[in-house]
Amino acid sequence: MSRDVGITEEYVSRVYRGPMIPVAAPVRVRNRLRSAEGVLSVVHAGVDAVYIDLDGLCVGVLSTRATQVPCGLRTSLDSLLEVTAVSVREGVLHLDDTPLVIGRLVDVGVPSLRLVGEPGPLDVAGLVGRGDGLTPYGDDVICGWLAVHRAAGIATPEVDAEVRAHLHRTTLFSGTLLDCALHGEVIPEFAAFVATLGDAEADVLARVGHSSGRGLLEGARLALSALERVAA
Repeated sequence: MSRDVGITEEYVSRVYRGPMIPVAAPVRVRNRLRSAEGVLSVVHAGVDAVYIDLDGLCVGVLSTRATQVPCGLRTSLDSLLEVTAVSVREGVLHLDDTPLVIGRLVDVGVPSLRLVGEPGPLDVAGLVGRGDGLTPYGDDVICGWLAVHRAAGIATPEVDAEVRAHLHRTTLFSGTLLDCALHGEVIPEFAAFVATLGDAEADVLARVGHSSGRGLLEGARLALSALERVAA
């Protein structure tokens, strides 16, 4: 889901005379950009996505082929050009000298679930940072577990505190995704699964990334196993 934030094509053409890239942004990413300024570090760069360290938040610039992570700026580009410098100027992210202009806000919140019960156990210390890559499998499991509880409106303060205390043990990108899960922010495939809890949506989620989707699904099912659905 997305909504216009009042930036028209006429406004863009008047303010940005040269090339620019229109993007859709989650609210928290938009707000973080507004308070940032200066040269930023690139965490990871590829043809599908570029991930940037924005004052401790890993923000992605995403092509249409990239996983649409809840900490990402979504473009309509099929691929991204090689980036040599990244900066924020007056609240606008620039890839080299090309501004990324936010024209829409995108809703990355997890849908509501009618569930009751007490959270089951979760071995946070044994999961954080476990696995390879930018998003270790153990972190994905935690993200799925947290997001289901956020969807159900069931507080998990002890797990939340333990997750925050162990963020230093994982990558900046994965730590940011854990923070997103703590805020109930998810990828579209996870949102679709929660909306239906269907097998077809579970299969789609499981195919996300190398193993991320499977980890998210495992965490979600672990959380669901300890809770009960409320009849409509």
